[in-house]
Amino acid sequence: MYQLFFRLVFRHMDPERAHHLAFGWIRLAARVPGSRTFVAALLAPRHRALRTEAFGLRMHGPFGLAAGFDKNAVGIDGMAMVGFDHVEIGTVTAQPQPGNPKKRLFRLVADRALINRMGFNNEGSAAVAARLAARGAGRPAFRTTVGVNIGKTKVVPEAEAVADYVTSTERLAGHADYLVVNVSSPNTPGLRNLQAVDQLRPLLSAVREAADRTVPGRRVPLLVKIAPDLADEDVDAVADLAVELGLDGIIATNTTIARDGLGLASGPELTAETGGLSGAPLRARSLEVLRRLYARVGGRITLVGVGGIETADDAWERILAGATLVQGYSGFIYAGPFWSRRIHRGLAARLAASPYATLADAIGAEARAADETGEAHKADKENA
Repeated sequence: MYQLFFRLVFRHMDPERAHHLAFGWIRLAARVPGSRTFVAALLAPRHRALRTEAFGLRMHGPFGLAAGFDKNAVGIDGMAMVGFDHVEIGTVTAQPQPGNPKKRLFRLVADRALINRMGFNNEGSAAVAARLAARGAGRPAFRTTVGVNIGKTKVVPEAEAVADYVTSTERLAGHADYLVVNVSSPNTPGLRNLQAVDQLRPLLSAVREAADRTVPGRRVPLLVKIAPDLADEDVDAVADLAVELGLDGIIATNTTIARDGLGLASGPELTAETGGLSGAPLRARSLEVLRRLYARVGGRITLVGVGGIETADDAWERILAGATLVQGYSGFIYAGPFWSRRIHRGLAARLAASPYATLADAIGAEARAADETGEAHKADKENA
């Protein structure tokens, strides 16, 4: 039914307007006790086998909502209701900002992809912190893990970026189950320059110190989100830095500015739009970056796989490649409200059919199997 509705209605609407409309319906349903109970039972059945622990946090499963969908923390209960095991809000900036001029969101239906150049449109960290504080003081409809993704305010010069991130950290860390430093969006000028290790080290160190100072007695897990467009040696450098600084996780990956080599079927009137590409065409590179990170850090740091995840097979592949958590966004647009249910059911089936007793046993199994094969080949050669 959703596919028919998408073809007849949503496909002919401006993507940003359709997003606000659908998100509004989800939020409305989550405010009505009888409605939200029914919807959650239908869309978010729990599978005990999928219970997951990451950065010391327990979750119903590994599948969460990536940042960008709920920028202002207005629909956390709604997104938990439709089946996401964790919800990452943002990206939030220190100052409120309208984002880039419209039109700034484009559907590439033939590719099951999106291009966005939203530009961190959000109400600012003070407003979002107040909303999260009110939610924490009340009785949330659903208890779920809430990540807070922070970025640089556009008008702030690159030289003042650290102070800008620290401001958001001081306001938001106390309300976050985990905190993400976003240095990888292509839609804020100069932001991706902060991925260079010489720029990233002082930024992450300052955010870590600010979080510890702001929330004494609780270590807020800190992650960094990187771009798929980093060169392999830069991926390695970020991985090494994360280990050096004791980060809790790396999210791989954000959207891509690449177009060539992705096999896009959409016409140039869409593919030529500037902004970050997400969805199915990103799958291969995001998986490649994840594999490279796991080869570098192993189990020392929690890895979150995102980018091109559409099916349970995609999510399972990320787990075997080293991801403890997986996230989606674009797939939700094309698959509809039963998407999380299908992902969870498929993951539970794949785990049951695997040799692994738990999801934790499956994390990185691909790399371990490759290592064992390599050791076996080495032994064979030595014996020969």
